Amino acid sequence: MPEYLSPGTYVEELPSDVLPIQGVSTSTAGFAGLTERGPTQATLITSWPEYQRWYGGILDPAQSYLPIAVQGFFTNGGQRVFVARIVPESATTATLTLPADGDGAPKVTAVGPGGWGGRVYVKVSPATKNTKGFRLSVAYYRGKPPETIDVVKFPPTVSEDYDELGADRSAGRFAEGVVNPASHLISLSWPKDKTPSVPSNGDWTPLAVEADDPSVKPTAKDFQGRDGSGGSGPTGLAALAALDEVAILAVPDAVNAALITDSNERVTIVGSVLDQCESLRDRFAILDVEQGASDVKSIATQFVSRRSNYAAIYYPHLRILDSSSRAPILVPPSGFVAGIYAHNDVTRGVHKAPANYQVQGILTRDVQPGVGPLEFTISKGQQDILNPQGVNVIRDFRTTGQGIRVWGARTISSEPDWTYINVRRLFTYVEESVERSLQWVVFEPNSEPTWARLRRTVDTFLEQVWRDGALMGSTRQAAYFVRCDNSTMSVDDILNGRLICLIGLAAVRPAEFVVLRFSQKTIEAAT
Repeated sequence: MPEYLSPGTYVEELPSDVLPIQGVSTSTAGFAGLTERGPTQATLITSWPEYQRWYGGILDPAQSYLPIAVQGFFTNGGQRVFVARIVPESATTATLTLPADGDGAPKVTAVGPGGWGGRVYVKVSPATKNTKGFRLSVAYYRGKPPETIDVVKFPPTVSEDYDELGADRSAGRFAEGVVNPASHLISLSWPKDKTPSVPSNGDWTPLAVEADDPSVKPTAKDFQGRDGSGGSGPTGLAALAALDEVAILAVPDAVNAALITDSNERVTIVGSVLDQCESLRDRFAILDVEQGASDVKSIATQFVSRRSNYAAIYYPHLRILDSSSRAPILVPPSGFVAGIYAHNDVTRGVHKAPANYQVQGILTRDVQPGVGPLEFTISKGQQDILNPQGVNVIRDFRTTGQGIRVWGARTISSEPDWTYINVRRLFTYVEESVERSLQWVVFEPNSEPTWARLRRTVDTFLEQVWRDGALMGSTRQAAYFVRCDNSTMSVDDILNGRLICLIGLAAVRPAEFVVLRFSQKTIEAAT
């Protein structure tokens, strides 16, 4: 309490009794898979050009579906995706120690492991102005480099140039502080226990690394990744698990039979994806069916290895044009659908089912008879078999001018309460938002004033959720309830430090079956 010592008027500003709950983001995705190059730490990507700067371009589908999935994510409205690059455990990282006077020579290291680092070339030359500084040029060739590196005659795929660099740690242009935050290809370092030496001028020199062995394929263990306990940082799915921002999870290479030839390994990867979603309960998995699956009666039993409240599966594969050969190729839909999820969350809200959206970035016409935008054209009768099993079908509605559309909104859950994707994701949104915003309650007095404040805080948040159209009911009382009082806690709960709040939501369900009933009206004779 303030102390008043003399007569007068005093103004006090009182804190609000209701602390606002900030809704969490649900539109950030996390993808894991193989890329052309780049770091193995999960990196936030906000556009397709940014992906290309970090990870390179499109790969042959037999090498990886991931780049196409990322491109499809952005094409369909996605804005934020964390990419976790997968490499075989045996992959090594390219390095080069630059020649220098003294024993404090700098070391150049590729930003990630793999044979791609052997196609990175560096060149040291005099700085333009600073006579004590140096200039570092970097060139990367996606394909086979020319025998003689000439960046004018043979332009590299990616080039970087850093001028006016210094080797003085106390200087403003110390090379480590300039190159490392900016480069998408290399990092530069000097020995910590040595005085840094300025590297000597020289010609283009490649980083040294063992070439990739095409026979070495990534395993389920590589996809699962490391938890980072060794100090190198988490990788693979473990890297995505460490990110609270991820709300949508996809691993399109989990159905890449050309890349992962052992079907048991593919099943293990899908199981790891489901394990992460179910244990963290803050994300939702988008799964694919393997290419060539034409028997609709066996798809669910063949590709849904187990039921889950936190996943949905989509069928069939999509057909796009290969960016280099311009030939039609098949790709799994998970990356494209993830973009639809993200777009739906931003424009409509997580309570809206991510369905009845047109898929962008695929073929819009048949390139030849039987070769259209979808691997298989699914009929209504076939969907009548797939939909009850939780397989979401992508349908061809071009004959009515509606294009190719996602025509399903079901999870692969066996529990009726969690049949629909939007219901599961709405509850996740509310649970995460409330949990993160109520940390102030911890160690507060477990008594009625705290309970009342908590009720008001949660009630204010849920009222807005209801007004946004996410809950059923014409009144707040019909849409939700919040209880935190002696009816939710026993004396034993209070004595053991437990504060229990019970929250109920009447979530909206999608209008999956629109039934229009018509009857014939007979005109009565005038009297």
